[in-house]
Amino acid sequence: MQATITTDRHFQWKVILAFAMVYIVWGSTFFFIHKALAGFGPFLLGAFRFTTAGLLMLAWCRYKGYQLFNKRTIVRAGLMGLLLLYIDNGIIIWVEQFMPSGLVAIMSASVAIWFIILDKPKWKANFSNLPTIAGLFMGFFGVVMLFGDRVAQSMDASERQANVVGMLLLLLGALAWTVGSLYSKYYGKPETKAESSVVSTAWQMLIAGVTFLLTAAIRGEVSSFRFDTVPMSAWWAIAYLIVFGSVIAYSSYIWLLQVRPATEVSTHTYVNPIVAVLLGVFFANESVTPTQMTGLVVILLSVFLINWDAYNLSKVFAKKQPFMRMRAKVRVRAKIRTSAAARTDSTTGEEMPL
Repeated sequence: MQATITTDRHFQWKVILAFAMVYIVWGSTFFFIHKALAGFGPFLLGAFRFTTAGLLMLAWCRYKGYQLFNKRTIVRAGLMGLLLLYIDNGIIIWVEQFMPSGLVAIMSASVAIWFIILDKPKWKANFSNLPTIAGLFMGFFGVVMLFGDRVAQSMDASERQANVVGMLLLLLGALAWTVGSLYSKYYGKPETKAESSVVSTAWQMLIAGVTFLLTAAIRGEVSSFRFDTVPMSAWWAIAYLIVFGSVIAYSSYIWLLQVRPATEVSTHTYVNPIVAVLLGVFFANESVTPTQMTGLVVILLSVFLINWDAYNLSKVFAKKQPFMRMRAKVRVRAKIRTSAAARTDSTTGEEMPL
């Protein structure tokens, strides 16, 4: 019995720590991507980050005795790596070349909306839930607000076009992230002892990193790269992205998808934009307009409504109902006593017939 309690507590602490990594560390990666772009091309940055992280994790898995070469693991990891890392993270890196990191993080919060729309096994529960439906409409409204504000800030037609393309790409990236996450949730779990989620995560990063490298080579980023022109701040930023953003935070995310509901894991979209906006404002001199802040609040409220049942808020309000019923009964009894006393007074005050 004591061993079971200890194991449960250990598991709970692992969940809490994993959520902390996903919430806070991932929120900071938007800022560090912006810093790393000062010395690396967008696809070369992805190649450095994910190839290095993947090789480090594979080396650790080899040291721990995991089986590295399993065909099914590698194939599934390849698909997840392309969706989660190459497409979504690649879009984020690309867009941060001309958009503030805080705004990019806010747009990425639309992931929670895509989770509701695409999680087919949960359709019946989601679309029969009034808070979820309200959250979807509110989230859509928040995204439209950000679109309009970004277009309004454009100085000329070319900048306006770049902003619109960037916002659309971020929505596409959020879609790819959701599809990859749901695939990992329902099909990415190890089915045999020979398979491991840690090995799968390592292959995801390595395959995505190699794909980034090929793209960088085609675009000429590899041939034009010079080590001596990269500022030290960019090296520190990419080191942070490799160790904390990929090895620790991304591994925590994949693990959480295996042990917690997908909508609950997607709540990192609450904290990530706030962390990114604060870092961008205080350390990168980024500005946030009132409309963007309103859009952030609207999207976060939509995510809150979408995850209404995940927080068991219906039960919280339901618990208040017995108290409300008790108060109503007390009022009814008070009225009965008052009316009874009034009748008694009127009876005693009447003249007796002679």
